[in-house]
Amino acid sequence: MAFDKMELKDIEVWDGNFAAAQALRQSQIDVVAAYPITPSTPIVEGYAKFLADGYIEGEFVMVESEHAAMSGCVGASAAGGRVATATSSQGFALMIEVLYQASGMRLPIILNVVNRALAAPLNVNGDHADMYLGRDSGWIQLGAYCPQDAYDLNFIAFKVAEDHDVRLPCMVHQDGFMTSHTAQGVHTLTDDVAYSFVGDFKPMNDMLDFEHPVTHGVQTEEDWHFEHKARQHNDLMTKVLPKIQAAFDSFEKLSGRKYNLVESYDMADADVCVVCMGSSVETAREVATEMRAKGIKAGVVGIRVIRPFPFMEIAEALKGVKAIAALDRSSPNGAPGMLFNEIAGALYNTADRAMLCGYIYGLGGRDLTKKHLANLYTELQANVDAGKITTQLQQFIGVRGPKLAFL
Repeated sequence: MAFDKMELKDIEVWDGNFAAAQALRQSQIDVVAAYPITPSTPIVEGYAKFLADGYIEGEFVMVESEHAAMSGCVGASAAGGRVATATSSQGFALMIEVLYQASGMRLPIILNVVNRALAAPLNVNGDHADMYLGRDSGWIQLGAYCPQDAYDLNFIAFKVAEDHDVRLPCMVHQDGFMTSHTAQGVHTLTDDVAYSFVGDFKPMNDMLDFEHPVTHGVQTEEDWHFEHKARQHNDLMTKVLPKIQAAFDSFEKLSGRKYNLVESYDMADADVCVVCMGSSVETAREVATEMRAKGIKAGVVGIRVIRPFPFMEIAEALKGVKAIAALDRSSPNGAPGMLFNEIAGALYNTADRAMLCGYIYGLGGRDLTKKHLANLYTELQANVDAGKITTQLQQFIGVRGPKLAFL
């Protein structure tokens, strides 16, 4: 292949966007079709720069919208290429129609989603509104907590999505600005090692295989639509989670960095815990350690795999806990938050009926501070001491004005 290799230090200082762009370069993407949107633009800009500098043998397709970007990805993937792109917020919303096309056609596209609030009002900062919007689109979805994760999880995404037993597209989420624009030390892989882990792309049912013609995106109506969707759902639930765990295990052997479907911290004897996603996990871990020094047995459960949702692993991680706070970084608009609902579903048929409260936080980039989390842990401990929930089932963290609650 006619491209140059890049010499990297063992530890590079990268933000989450540049880490993702480097992972795309090292995976040697054939096609990136993209339309820029803050705060994800540097990912596809980075790929384009690497391509222009001779580090990639591929194609960068500039299109007129995010809908067109994912449409271009669908066409390139159906033709038999390794394909990726990135987006955020309103761009993600415009992609939604084509996201369902990609998953329904079983195309292993990788989408880096730099999570950002959805308008109106217009806001370019991070929350999980876009993540929640696409949760049922049929894509595998992984969550990064930091730039290191954004780098590593891209390799794992290609490994899982392109497996012929899976063949489903995959999103890698990272928090807008909090991860995408925060520079940290990132442990790197060499170009050869990274590409060897991902492996050569092996097409399956590609449209350019003229000896074995196929049709993509056919019309099924009531005759076969149900069976098609049921098969896709069953593959997600029965095949994908073991494949992800196997990829995590292989990556640990390669890099020494361990990932799990559900990440548990200080949970062995925890009475109270916070369940959250994204960059909030690292903050919660630090506060939990401080609360333990004050006599509160605090723990943290971080969601690494968002879809398919690891119900059994969540139930196991929360076994024995007395009070749980589910942190949702998206406005539920008249309902409990998604994470609250799914944790409730995971625990409903178990013997552990912990007290579960929902907290909405960080919308539009509002900070989640250590003080917020310390107060939250104290509140959970008060529930444990009282033997009942002493506050509303759902509250808002850090909203100015009168305290808001729902339910």
